[in-house]
Order: sequence, then structure tokens, then C-alpha cells
Amino acid sequence: MSSSSKPELLAAPTIITGHANADFDCLAAIIAAGKLYPGATLIFPGSQEKNLRHFFIQSATYMFNFKSFKEIDPESVRTLVMVDTRQRSRVPHIEAVFSTPGLVIHCYDHHPDTDEDVAAEISVVKNWGSTTAILMAEIMERDLTLTPDEATILGLGMYEDTGSFTFASTTEHDLAAAAWLRARGMDVGVIADLMTRELSSEQITIMSQLIETAQTHDINGVEVVIAEATSDQYIGDFALLVHKFLDMENLRVLFAIGLMNDRVHLVARSRTPDVDVGKICASLGGGGHPYAASASIKDMTLTQVREELFGLLYSQINPQVHARQLMSKPAVSIEDTATMRRAEEIMTRYGLKALPVVAKGGRRCVGVIEHDIMDKAINHGLGEVPVGDYMIRDPALITPDTDLYAVMEIILGRRQRLAPVVEDGKLTGVVTRTDLVNTLVKEPARIPEALLPERKKERNIGGILRERLPKKLLELLQKAGTLGHERGQAVYVVGGFVRDLLLKHPNFDVDLVVEGDGIAFAAAMARIYGGRYKAHPKFKTAVIILPDGQRVDVATARLEYYEYPAALPTVELSSIKMDLYRRDFTVNALAVHLSPDRFGDLVDFFGAQRDIKDRVLRVLHSLSFVEDPTRIVRAIRFSERFGFRIGGQTDRLIKNAVRHSFFHKLSGSRVMHELRIIFEEKTPLSCLRRMQEYKLLAAVHPLLALTPSKEAVLLEVENVVNWYRLLYIEPQPQVWLLYFLALCTGLDPEQFAIIARRLNFSKRVAGDIAALRQQIRDTAQGIFNWEYHKGPLSDLYFLLEPLPLEGALYLMARNPREPLQKYVSMHLTTLRHKRVEVTGNDLKKLGVEAGPRYADILRRVLGAAIDGQAVCRAEQLELARRLARGEPLAPILDRPPGGERCQLPEEQIPSES
Repeated sequence: MSSSSKPELLAAPTIITGHANADFDCLAAIIAAGKLYPGATLIFPGSQEKNLRHFFIQSATYMFNFKSFKEIDPESVRTLVMVDTRQRSRVPHIEAVFSTPGLVIHCYDHHPDTDEDVAAEISVVKNWGSTTAILMAEIMERDLTLTPDEATILGLGMYEDTGSFTFASTTEHDLAAAAWLRARGMDVGVIADLMTRELSSEQITIMSQLIETAQTHDINGVEVVIAEATSDQYIGDFALLVHKFLDMENLRVLFAIGLMNDRVHLVARSRTPDVDVGKICASLGGGGHPYAASASIKDMTLTQVREELFGLLYSQINPQVHARQLMSKPAVSIEDTATMRRAEEIMTRYGLKALPVVAKGGRRCVGVIEHDIMDKAINHGLGEVPVGDYMIRDPALITPDTDLYAVMEIILGRRQRLAPVVEDGKLTGVVTRTDLVNTLVKEPARIPEALLPERKKERNIGGILRERLPKKLLELLQKAGTLGHERGQAVYVVGGFVRDLLLKHPNFDVDLVVEGDGIAFAAAMARIYGGRYKAHPKFKTAVIILPDGQRVDVATARLEYYEYPAALPTVELSSIKMDLYRRDFTVNALAVHLSPDRFGDLVDFFGAQRDIKDRVLRVLHSLSFVEDPTRIVRAIRFSERFGFRIGGQTDRLIKNAVRHSFFHKLSGSRVMHELRIIFEEKTPLSCLRRMQEYKLLAAVHPLLALTPSKEAVLLEVENVVNWYRLLYIEPQPQVWLLYFLALCTGLDPEQFAIIARRLNFSKRVAGDIAALRQQIRDTAQGIFNWEYHKGPLSDLYFLLEPLPLEGALYLMARNPREPLQKYVSMHLTTLRHKRVEVTGNDLKKLGVEAGPRYADILRRVLGAAIDGQAVCRAEQLELARRLARGEPLAPILDRPPGGERCQLPEEQIPSES
């Protein structure tokens, strides 16, 4: 298999770049840095600007010989210079360079520090109006020479980021740099043309929307204006429109939210020290400084951004309520080495629903144990297990000075039953849900909409359903929702279907959940829309098979509810929550409402959207792997399939389950079922390696543990399977059998029999696989002998012909040396499709009596055809005639393969009569 040649990449020991969607300050800062790093390669990260500004940017990048990072060899980079940002997430276009060993990073920036800032050997950060001015200070000190064009571009960067030196962030350093540039030919006319532009019709429409939607909110004594606009396409200069609006209305604080294309753009401006817009935008994944900032948000709706913004504003503008006013103290706690039984005693004595857990012998809070987890653990016979094994590790902690919003985010948003309060690293109190409720009852207006459970379900993905689903499947979901509405039942599509929809992975396996009688619903749907259904009354489920073959699984949601205190400012939760809570991982605990009045409403009780965005896999509760250890294998499978990481808490719970031998107790049938699914994944070997890391294969049976030789065979199986799939020929192999054979590499017959019993194989299946293993060994030996004796090609065919396809492919993987792989490959692609033009009817006409001779003659004719000694029907008929009469076979079989073909006289060809 040949690989295409790669274009030659440029060596670039030093590269200079800035943040994605660069503005003029970023462009100018890159060029300024180029003056300080002679010989460096300038990498422009791209811009969304259009029209005149777009033309100017393109001209500047051409003038200064900017390169695309695709042209650069990442391994050649020794020094990276980042300007106008220090955040790795804001330079995705050069992500590959961060893997270069020994990379040295220099940063120049005027934005505030963030937790995401890269570690830099040189970091020049100043709270000036522009990054260009920071670099200009060094240029001025060295008295470097600039052309008028260079001076104009550098000046443009400073003019834009300081609002033509009118922003409150402007410093004397910006003005001094501008004066220096003016003396060296900076063309203020060009800058004026680029800075003052007529608005396009689209921009005027956006401006009108901002004016119409602007609302003033009193946030803890500070007036904040929030305005919104939407457009089907990206509108350039959104920040300029916001600045004009700020000036027109003479506003102090403005947040403008614009939904354009597939993302939400937030631009913020502040003229008061009470509101640090840079800090607020940073919380939404953006950045800036206290007076001007922005964020581009891809995975949230406009409504969600607005609600999150309200929460951040209440949290950061003059917060007036703190944890010290809410908390209960002293805190009742338990040590991590105490047993679950002891936790039950303490919770029962004090009537608690959760306990903070402290490290043994100290007051350092290390976790939280909740009542329902403790109760389930005891019911599973884990009463003597230490609390530390199943507590929530690394809970969100607060201090006495933590503000109300942060507490609400922990208890209502993240559903952590209590928030431990720590001071100087020691537990001093707790804020419970009851403490929070009592406060919110007095001041209900303080609850940001983003934290209300009902609001969390408001995102509507009807547009995504219409965009990504086949029309037929969309109509099926709409029909199901309409039927449920007519019957007075809420109907949802749930689970992996919804997960894959958000991940843009094709998945048309529909699982419906009905709040009510799911079997009756399935019967009605089958009756009205055609098809049939099969019910499983014990589990209250049914399967509908529609006329086009589409299968729809229907389950009944249990009518259970969580009861909250009447004073709690939330709504009573639907029974769908209990159905979702029984699922394995948060990302699978999603539902979409199908009723016509709510079609497309996304139900997310457990933060699945956040986990999908963060690409993390989390279980829903601490005893998930105790209740069903096969979820461990599913966790590995999902993490490898979707490129998710397994969350820290989930990772620890997997290790706990393995340590307590829960996986070992699984029946062989259930283990083999999960293994077969893994073997059908695109990357089974990576899944098996993860299982090995968790010691799961050895937990099934020590003989299945991975060894270097097994890994080598598994890798070859993966290569061979991928090769065969690319041939697009039938039949397709049972891939699971190939991987299972590889997993049993090196086992003798007795050891294999042990594995077959452990995995609960039937006698027939175990016997068939054992026979196949022996057949593969015998065939391999036969091929070695054939090669040694240089036998005819037909002998190779007859050696491989009885071997099932899975055996032939495994033979290639087990013996990766080139000659053997070439022989088996030739058989699979060419020899096994060889057919003779002589049939049984021909033999009958030749007078051959029916019986074993038919097979023997046809076999010999096929062998001659493969060896090139009977290549046409005439020669094959002649050979069959001589074999039937027992005549000498010369000259046909004595002729060298590939000799001149002959055509028998017509009278010698058997007639039809």
C-alpha cells in the first residue's frame, strides 16, 4: 500500500503569530515583532474582516511575506513568539507546534492574566491600550528603521484598539508611540479611511436590532445594557457597531450578543471600574481588558449565553451576599477511612442528606458522600467499604467570601448537594441546599434564569433535527410526537441517538421513552402507521417494526419524582429524569421532546452538553459500575470511539470496581457480548489496550491479558481487516472472530478450552473455533511446504480453498512475512474467484456416470486452468474428455503455462443431443 508524497515543508526556527480572527492590533503586533526578531517567519492566523479592511489585510500579509502554518515543518520550530494573546486555545492554527520538544515561547500581550496562559520564557505583559504599543517601546528604544508603510500599519493597530485614543484603556505609552510613528511617515489619511466607514445595509439592520432589543438592568446597583441581534451570515465589524451604539446612547456598560451563522458573538464595553468586561468575557471563553472585551461562543444558543451572562454579572458586580451569611457551622463530617455503615449512622442521627468527607486525622476536605450513594452501597453489601471509595472526589469548595451566585452554581447548577466551606485549607462549615433555599425564598429575584432546572431544558434543537436527519426519519419522530400528544403522553427520543446527533455522528437507531404505558403506545403506533410490534411486559418495553423495516424501541418511563421542599424555586421534575438517571453516562442521558408544541426541546438534567463540549465521559452516580460492571467496557468503548477522556471520578470508580472483583463476577456471556461489540469498533486494539491498563482482561481470565506478541498480532489483524475492507468484495468476514483469534494467540488447546468455558461458549461454537485454529495451523504448514517444493499454483489454491475467509485473513495477520501474505492475498483477490467453463452437463454428455468422478474431474480441470494449462473452454473440454476416457493427458498438460490457446474443432465439442 503506497502513501502519497508530501509537499516539502519550510524550516522555520522562529515563528511569530497572534490569535485567530485577528484584528488590526494583532496584525500590527505580528509585523512589529518581526522587526525585533529578524529572520522570523510571520504566520497570519486569518481574519473575518471583509471589503476594504479585508483587502488591506491581504495586501499587508503579501507585502510582509506572511506564510500559512501548513507550509511550515512544525518540528523545525525552536522559538514561538505569541502576540496579542497568551492563550493556547486562541492559536489553534499552530497547535501542532506545541508538541515540539524544547520549544521556547515568548509572549507580548496587553490582556489580563488567565488560567489558560502558556508558560513563557519571556513574557512582556503591560496594561496598555494596545499590544502594538508594547512592541513599539522596544522598537523605539533600539531606534529601528521603519518605512512609512510599516509605520502606517503599526499605527493602525494602535488606533483601532484604543478607539482612536478615546478608550479609557489608552495610556501615555500609546500616544508616545503614535507620535514616534507619525514622525516616521505614518499616514493618518489611510488610517482614517479604514477606521471611519459607511455602514452596509446588513450592518444597519444589525444596528437597528441592537437599538430595538436594548434593555437596561439594575445589577446590584449598576446599570447594565444588554442588546441582541441575529443574522444568518457573519456581519463584519460587529465590534465597531457596538462601539457606535455605545457612543450614540452614551451608555456606561454595554453587552451586545449577536447570533451569526453557527455561533454567538459577544462584544462588551465598559466605562466604569465597577464592571470588568474582560473578566466576564474570559469566563465565556473569550478575552480582552477591563474596558473592552469579546467572546466567540460556538456551542451555546443565544438564550443560553444571555442567561449565563446574567449569572456572571450578578456574581461579579458588587456581590452582596456571601457564603459566610449562608453557611451552617460547625460542619458535621466523616473521615475518608470510616465505613459506609458509619456514614449511615451519622446521617440518620442528624437527618442529613450528605456529609463532607475529611482526610484521616485532619480537617482537609477531600470529598462529599451523598445519602443515596451510601444507601445503595449498603444494599450492595458494601457497608464495610471505606467512604473514600465511593465519595464524590474533588468537590467544588468555597470560602466564607464566596458570593451567592457561585454557591448557586454549585448546588443548583452542578447539583452538588452541599458546598463545603474551607478556610486556610480546613473545613469550617457547609452551605446546604436548605441553607440556600431559605435565602432564595427571601430574595427570589436573585436567581439567574440559567440556574433554574426548567430553563436548563429550554434549548431547542429542532433545526438540528431537520438539518441532520433523513426526511423519512424526521417524519417518523414527528408522527410519534403527534400520536403521544393525541394520547396525552409525553414522548421523547433518548440516549445515543441524541448524543450522536449533537456529535454529528450518523445514528438512526431510534429509542423512544413514553411517560405512560409504552406498550400501549407501541401498539397504537403500529396500528396507525402500519407494521407490527413485539411487547416485553416484564420490562414494560416494546419493539415496533414498520413496513420499511425501520425498528423503533419503545420504553416506559417510570412515574417517579424527586420531591423538593415546597419553598425551593424550582419546578417538579418529570418522570423522564428518573428514566435518564438510570442510564450509564451523562452523555447518554439526553432526551428530545417530540410533542408538536415542544418538538426539539432538549432535556439535559445532568450536564451532558457540557461534557460533550469538554469531551469527557462521566458516570451518573458513584455505584454505577457496581450495579453494572459492563459499563466499564462501554466507558472504554465510548471514550475511544469519540475521542473522549474518562473523567477523574469515573476513572477512580472503574479502578474500585476492578479492585473489588465486580468485573470478575460477570457471566461469561455478558463479557463476550461486550467484547464482540468492541471487536466491531473501528479501533478495537486501542480499546483492548485501555482494558489492559485497567487490568480488565486479566479480570476476565489471566490467559487473556495482553502480551507484546498478542499486541503485534492484533495490530496486524487491524491492518489486514482495513486492507480487505478497501477491496470492496464479498463476502465480508466476521471481524469479531478475527480479533478473538488474535486475543487467544499463543494459547494451547487446553488453555483455549478454559477460555471457551469462561466465556460460556456452547460446545458447538467452542468446537468450531478450536477446529478453525487447528485448520489455520495446518494450512500455514502446508503453504510453507508448498513454497519449499515450489509446487504448482493450483496446489496453493487447494490448500487455501477449504479455509474460511476469517481463517485466511487471520493467517495473513499471524504470519506477516511478505511471501505468505502475498500468497494469501493472491488467493483472496484472484484465485478463489477462478471458475472453469466445463459443467456437470458436459461430463454427462461425455458419458461420465454420476458419482465421485464428477468432482475429481472438475477439480483436475480447475487445477489445470489455474496453472494456465487449460485456459479456454475448448482446452478444458478436451482435458475433461481425456480424463473421462483415461487417455494420456499430453500434450495439453505438458505445454508450458501461458502457451498459445487452441480451439477444438467443432465436431469434437460435445453436442447438446
